Amino acid sequence: MNHAQPSTFERPLVAWLGDDFTGAAAVMEVLSFAGLPSILYLSEPDPTTYEECKGCLGVGVATLARSQSPEWMNENLPQTYGFLDRTGAELVHYKICSTLDSSSSVGSIGRAIEIGLDRFGGAPVPVVTAAPRMRRYQAFGSLFCSADDGIHRLDRHPIMAQHPVTPMSEADVARHLATQTEIPAGCIDLEDLAEGRADELLTSASQIWTVDLVSTEQEAEVGRLLWEHRASNRFVVGSQGVEYALVAYLRRQGLIEARPEPPGIGRDDRLAVVSGSVSPISAKQIEWARRNGFATIRLDALRLLGESTSSAEDEAIEAAKKAFAQGTPPIVLTAEGPGDTSLEAVRKQAAGDMEKANDLIGRALGRIMRELVHDLSLSRVVVSGGDTSGRVCEALGIYALEAVAPTIPGAAICRAKATGALNGLEVALKGGQMGSSDYFGWVRDGGGVRG
Repeated sequence: MNHAQPSTFERPLVAWLGDDFTGAAAVMEVLSFAGLPSILYLSEPDPTTYEECKGCLGVGVATLARSQSPEWMNENLPQTYGFLDRTGAELVHYKICSTLDSSSSVGSIGRAIEIGLDRFGGAPVPVVTAAPRMRRYQAFGSLFCSADDGIHRLDRHPIMAQHPVTPMSEADVARHLATQTEIPAGCIDLEDLAEGRADELLTSASQIWTVDLVSTEQEAEVGRLLWEHRASNRFVVGSQGVEYALVAYLRRQGLIEARPEPPGIGRDDRLAVVSGSVSPISAKQIEWARRNGFATIRLDALRLLGESTSSAEDEAIEAAKKAFAQGTPPIVLTAEGPGDTSLEAVRKQAAGDMEKANDLIGRALGRIMRELVHDLSLSRVVVSGGDTSGRVCEALGIYALEAVAPTIPGAAICRAKATGALNGLEVALKGGQMGSSDYFGWVRDGGGVRG
């Protein structure tokens, strides 16, 4: 890579661990499009591979922590935190979803903080979940998130309150974290920020401080708080709101220049999509694609979990190839929204172990995408679903990503680093809860900022 590094910065600004693949890529996107060269590794790189990130101001590692147990975190996070520590980055960021997806047993943010404190010391940990550019807001401790019909408090959100794995029953971020850790938590609220108490609070006894943020105008102040306290509060937690705030502050200080986001990279009809998401947002995107020149092909998840794994995959692959031969980009999907009639049968077949079922489905979609890319010589692919994204990237042998063209915030088109023929593959990873209805078409058209 060997980017020319601005003389202002002598080491990476941020090293981050993403708790899912799409979220990890979102951090890279914010930094890269602000002119801060960044790379995302899909597992901890060996020393030779790590040489590629010389000159990078952001270095990330994607994980599947959001879907894992605290025991998994105990085994895996210390090593990754160690790698991030050794980069020498000014800030080390545990990246979480902006909708706070987590519980005491799955994707525990509390346990991730505990392990981080073991590595980085006992200083208070700022938690910045809000990202106003994504219509995620925190006010007086409570998180509010957008939906099609407006802004909702997290525990009343039409999707997150009904999440199949981590339903949100508490909007207060500190209270939510209190179900996952015994570390004391408080809130640096809007009045604290406005009246100058934030700095004093961030050095006081509470070891977790959630930070209010309700507008892009406030981002620079939150960024100042993170940057000026980095020597003592190096370990931070939050969404890509952390990076939005940091960039806003560095721009205000004249340390980096404001720049327009890069343009699109051009239309490519040689693409395929796989979707393991059951989100209603993903369902609307699939419906839009069906009406606008994409072929929708169902992977029979029920058969996949039974005795017909290979035949279910083979049928989906053949149908996708047939659609492609007819000039129609295929979308291989397992469901269309939470009301899909197949979901209840899949849950029954899973016999209560949906974590295992989701893993099997994700790996099957990965194998399908791998065969389509190889056999059809595809140059661009799209993956819908955070956990699905991880499995597909594994199947494709991708070890790192660089952002090349924006779409919706948090779901840019990236260029893959992989061994062999897949090096340079264009990949767009989209979380289930994210995106405009025409997202798949936007990626097909090459991304780029829209007016």
